[in-house]
Amino acid sequence: MDTGSVTGAAAPQRQDYAAFSAQQETRSIYEMMRDAREKAEARRDQFALPKNTRYGDAPMMAYAKLARARTSGEVTAASGFARRKIVQLQSALRSDPDNKERIQAAIRQLQKAVNRAGKKQKDIQREKLTEVRRKKALEEKHRQKAARLRQELSRTRALRSVRESGYIREAEMDNRTQEQLSAARLELRTQLQELTAATSGVSTAAAVHQYAAAQAVTVAEEPAVPAPEAGLDMLA
Repeated sequence: MDTGSVTGAAAPQRQDYAAFSAQQETRSIYEMMRDAREKAEARRDQFALPKNTRYGDAPMMAYAKLARARTSGEVTAASGFARRKIVQLQSALRSDPDNKERIQAAIRQLQKAVNRAGKKQKDIQREKLTEVRRKKALEEKHRQKAARLRQELSRTRALRSVRESGYIREAEMDNRTQEQLSAARLELRTQLQELTAATSGVSTAAAVHQYAAAQAVTVAEEPAVPAPEAGLDMLA
């Protein structure tokens, strides 16, 4: 085989390889940022909450049960529901660490529900005693005392109803706040991953240069805004 022909054939291959390497090394910053953004969006979908993951629903359900409770037995059932949900969410902490903050917030609300259920038990016991006193006053013909005790019962129950409605609103607001915080944390995590992917293996100075170049590309792509006419400027 002719050595010169082999050498001549290898030369274009080396040139092609060098051109390919140069092309790879000179990829535009804009393309690098775009690829990193696409990867970050894929990770965002990966970290997104499943449709059936609604940790904030448990406290609202517990407070709704507590608000509907009229007897000691119903209050006990509402408290038991809250306790069972706490156990379930504590297990979810181990299986879903990405939503640790949301789960812990729901657990705190459920613990409040248990404590408030205990307070309602005492309120119901006091109301029962007041009702017994009212009936006794009626039997003894103490109508004014009976009327006063009846008003006291009505006022106590009305205040408790308002207070329990506030519990539900508190749980709803806390749930919305946790959703917003979760979305903010996810966005920050995604931005950090995007930045890390875009600057992996690059020095700090090079990363700064890349960012500046990407910003220049963005500005260059934005359409120029025409200057306002003199007449419009005077009217403003």
